[in-house]
Amino acid sequence: MKYVEGSKRVFLNTGIRFPREIIWAVGAIKYSAAKSNVELGMLDKEIGKTVQAKAKELMNGAHDAMMTVDVFQTGSGTGLNMNANEVIAELAAEALGKKVHPNDHVNMGQSSNDVGPTAIRVAAAIAVSKHLIPSLEGMSKSLGALSKKTSTVYKSGRTHLRDALPVTMGQEFGAYAEEFARDAKLVEQALGYTLELPIGGTAVGTGLNADPRFGGMVAKEIAGLSGLGFTSAKNKFRPTRLLTDMSSLSGAMRSTSIDLYRLCQDLRLMFSGPLTALGEIDIPTQEEVAGSSIMPGKTNPVTVESALLAAGEVIGLDGANAYAASLGEFELTMGVPLMGYNVVLQAKLLSEALNKLSSLVIGHVVPMEEKARASAETSPALITLVSPRIGYDRAAEMGKQMAKGVSIRTALKKLGYGEKEINALLNMKNLVEPGIPSKKV
Repeated sequence: MKYVEGSKRVFLNTGIRFPREIIWAVGAIKYSAAKSNVELGMLDKEIGKTVQAKAKELMNGAHDAMMTVDVFQTGSGTGLNMNANEVIAELAAEALGKKVHPNDHVNMGQSSNDVGPTAIRVAAAIAVSKHLIPSLEGMSKSLGALSKKTSTVYKSGRTHLRDALPVTMGQEFGAYAEEFARDAKLVEQALGYTLELPIGGTAVGTGLNADPRFGGMVAKEIAGLSGLGFTSAKNKFRPTRLLTDMSSLSGAMRSTSIDLYRLCQDLRLMFSGPLTALGEIDIPTQEEVAGSSIMPGKTNPVTVESALLAAGEVIGLDGANAYAASLGEFELTMGVPLMGYNVVLQAKLLSEALNKLSSLVIGHVVPMEEKARASAETSPALITLVSPRIGYDRAAEMGKQMAKGVSIRTALKKLGYGEKEINALLNMKNLVEPGIPSKKV
């Protein structure tokens, strides 16, 4: 494999190889191209059938060890394309006992400039549709169940990490349940733009040296192989020279990661303690591994922190993708290999983090109801209840007294409220819903 051997000398040698999804996608392109060219009468039937068979083997992972080019290579993805061409040609020639040319046969009707951008879109769409979107939907469902389970668990709200008015734990988790459902829709919408493939545009988007029907036939074949709605782009210049659709998909995953990061931060704080911090929830599954190498019995939010790291990586990769999408001039985008590698990695990281967090954390949260309610009932913010009646300034003065240890009941008695009125005012159910309790008492 002349090209591949030469590439090892001139490409970077980082040891970072293309993921399985991208190798599958390149194999699917080569299979679909050979099948289409045979049907169009462009490619010898015997050679075409053998190329298809070997491309299928590449798709199924039989020859991953031969896909050795580095991700950090020529920006158009020529190295990836030629690696696949040479592997399939060598295997087909071995099977047939005669020469099969990597360019003339395997690459017929194609160019690296349409194969590379097609392959990364196919790989990204598969990773996102088959893994990320289901994991987002699963997370939203788990959070919804937890929200329902904790709908009557009262706790102190917090703003600026300071005591605020009461909320229910269910309201907090319900906000995240809705947000992750929206994230799934956002990712799905961004994914739709990546389904238009540039294959058939060849070197610059004009389709020179390819049958005019070729691009549509290949896209249809890839759609059948993947089960996704891939189509041939009407304007092949756009996806050949621009990666904006992939950048948008990356951006949707960045937004999802920000929501995941926020959820994990809240979970860590709620789990903090058990005696010296909030201690509002327990997560029994986090006891499965030692939390400390020196402090016996310590439990740490290990799954939560793992998800935090994954979210941070996805956000960082989106920054790299912005640069990758900006590379190139005129008829060629130059960030193909990096964009493909990053977007697939983002989808895999997010899917794994969401799945583990959903199954090992969200599904096992145990609310510490008594402690949470005690915090809610002693918060100085409760004086807000009567501020519509006594005014902000007077309520603020009472709040300062409560911060020094005066209970809400004592403060309300000083304001002239009787025991029955105080009990009505401090009915937690009324404090977590819209309304003005002090005007009802």
